[in-house]
Parts: sequence; C-alpha cells; structure tokens
Amino acid sequence: MPFLSIIVPVYNVETYLPACLDSILAQTFTDFEILLVDDGSTDGSPALCNAYAAKDARIRCFHKKNGGHMSARQEGFRQASGAYAAFVDSDDWIDPAMYERMCTAAAKYDADVICCNYTAVTPEKHIERRDVCAPGFYDREELETKIFPVMLFSGHFFHYGVSPSLCNKIFRRSLFEKHLFQVPLPLKLGEDGLAVYGCLLEAASACFLSESFYYYRSSGGSLTHTMDQGRLAENRLLFDTYDKLIDLSIHPCMEKQLLYYYVYQCLLTFPPVFRAMQGTETGLKKAFREECGYPPIRRAFRGVRLKEISGLHNKIYTFCIRHRLYGLFRLFLSH
Repeated sequence: MPFLSIIVPVYNVETYLPACLDSILAQTFTDFEILLVDDGSTDGSPALCNAYAAKDARIRCFHKKNGGHMSARQEGFRQASGAYAAFVDSDDWIDPAMYERMCTAAAKYDADVICCNYTAVTPEKHIERRDVCAPGFYDREELETKIFPVMLFSGHFFHYGVSPSLCNKIFRRSLFEKHLFQVPLPLKLGEDGLAVYGCLLEAASACFLSESFYYYRSSGGSLTHTMDQGRLAENRLLFDTYDKLIDLSIHPCMEKQLLYYYVYQCLLTFPPVFRAMQGTETGLKKAFREECGYPPIRRAFRGVRLKEISGLHNKIYTFCIRHRLYGLFRLFLSH
C-alpha cells in the first residue's frame, strides 16, 4: 500500500497536463500512486493519460463519462489505496519538495490533515496565498481554540483563515472519505470547502507548513470565474449543505463565520448574475426578491454588520439584499 494516493481529475487539459504530471513525477518523495481520472475529455487528454500510465507503474488511469470535477475526484478516491489522499488539478503544478515535506510531517505527528500555502499564478504575476494561522502542529484542543474560530472567516472581509482548497493539503484517507462524498455533485464553486472544513472539524490533529508548494493557475475564463443564473441555485445548495453538515450546537464558533461566508458568496454572484440576466423588469425584481428571501441568505444578511463589509459597493449591495431593494441594487450594477 502506498503512503499517498494523488488524485488528478482530467478534462480537456491537453495543453497543461504534461507539466502537471511531470511536476508530480519529479517529487523527491516517491511512495505514492497517481490516479488519473479522465472525465470524458474530448481533446487529446485521454491519450496523454494512457501514455503516462504506460511509462510509470505508479500511475493508474480511469476513463468515465463526463460528470463534473467533483465526480472525477470521488471516482479517484474510490480507487485509492494510500494511507493519505491528495488532489492536484490537472492545469496546476507542484514544487518538487511538496509531498516529501507534507508526508514527513504526517508521519512525524500522525496528523489527520497537513496543509501548505499556495501561489496563484496569473499571466502577469504570482500571488502567494497564506493561511492566517501560524505554522506548526495543532492537537485537538489547539484546533478548537486557535483554528476553528477563524477557519472559514478570519475576521477580515473576506479572508479565509484556512484555505478551502483541497489541493494544498493531504488528508488521512479513512477520515476524509465521508466528507468528500457528502459534497453534492452539481456544485462548481465552493465545493472544496464543504469537504475541507467538515474534515478539519472532525480531525484529531493537523499540521500547517509555512512553505508555498502548490501553484494554482488562475484565469479569468476558468470554471472558477464563470457565472450564470444557475449559480443562484448553487448558492442555495451550498448554503443548505453547510447548514446540514455543521452542527452549531457542537461548533458554535462557526455560526458567525457561516453568515459572513454566505454574504461573501452572494456578493460574488448576485452582481454578475443579475447584470447578465434577461427578462422583464417585473420578472427580474421578483427573482431578486426571492433570492434575498431564501432563509440562509436572509439570515446571513440580517446577521452581518455593514461596517465589517469592505468596499463601498459591497456595503451598498449588502444593504440592498438585506432590505430586498431591487431598484437601488440595479442602479449600482451600472456603476
């Protein structure tokens, strides 16, 4: 059994896939398996997956009908056999020392989750993203007192305390399984956090490294930045799932964090969605007011403090959504 299973979902990334896989194969740590899950690609990605699998016995390749990013991750996890599981997106790449440092920490501390920082790469620059918490090992008591209270919302709008990404972490596979499979497949934004934060809330220990080992390719045209009307339904599903999975009677420190997170997600989505939405003024107003009145959204916008929301437009949008003021909201969409 390998120490680490590295799951790589693949969909139409023939341009970037070789660099991704070469960075994994260049790891100084070697006790791993790579699970390539081709999610119904229509370009040259399936052939590349097969070619890499033929060259290295540690690589296994699976081809499936297109079901989305999370379905590919879940399929890879089903096939995994390592003590720990990791995820690399197929258009990203990693530092050669990443898994040696993370797996060494996992073995040294017998930690459930190990996290590193990551770097967002745009055509213009590299931007390092760091977790708020100090590097080091945290036992359960320290997680409860130092990590959980700022994990989802650091207190500064909007900065995560712990990055929601799956890709800059490794997880004890036996612990992580149920959390990964609780993520609804239709979600395209916010899905990582459902698995990450649920797992951390159950973890006995975690280790945070100071280095940035993961390189995330950030592009304005990527899936992560695509907004349409379906995103409003995804917001509802995301918020309902968090409400279902996180027991506030056990983790009361998460209540405020969830409110600010829901507001953040709505501020990311409401403006571009309603700016692009077609229909009569009456229909658009009705759709806006219905979204504002959805229980988790209504609860969140009533529960946050305007002075803690950064940016003038964000404050105005928050005020409009709180009071369901479509006319004022629409006015500021054009400014």
